[in-house]
Amino acid sequence: MSSLIAGPVRPVSVPDADTALARKSSNALAKFAASDNHAVTLHLENSHTGQQLDATIPAEAVRVLAEVLAKMADGDPVTLVPLQAELSTQQAADLFNVSRPYFIKLLEQGKMPFRKVGEQRRVRYQDLLAYMAESTRAANAALEEMTADAERMGLYT
Repeated sequence: MSSLIAGPVRPVSVPDADTALARKSSNALAKFAASDNHAVTLHLENSHTGQQLDATIPAEAVRVLAEVLAKMADGDPVTLVPLQAELSTQQAADLFNVSRPYFIKLLEQGKMPFRKVGEQRRVRYQDLLAYMAESTRAANAALEEMTADAERMGLYT
């Protein structure tokens, strides 16, 4: 069963002062992860308290961590959401960058599947992603058609 993400979906970013550290860490992890497909043990140390911990994680998690750090180093905020997660209409609207009333109208028009828990609507993250991809594809196709029409009329060269 899917779970609802607690609270708002919030992007995470690093302060400007830490972007170089994020880039260095991303590069090191990416090189390490690319060389092998086995679990990796990371040695973690809190530079402030001196507390230390060794954690063994799957190789794929190292690759994901390297990618997250690279995005953060580029100044791109990052949010990790499980594909099977269920979102509230507000969370989904925030991710789609539309108003909640507009998003609810899309749901009620049958544009994407949802389920109701009492009076609350829940949308699976993967369904939202599929709708967003289709919406982008349709917008691009319409733009290409408009450009072709303008070229045929001699309005665009």
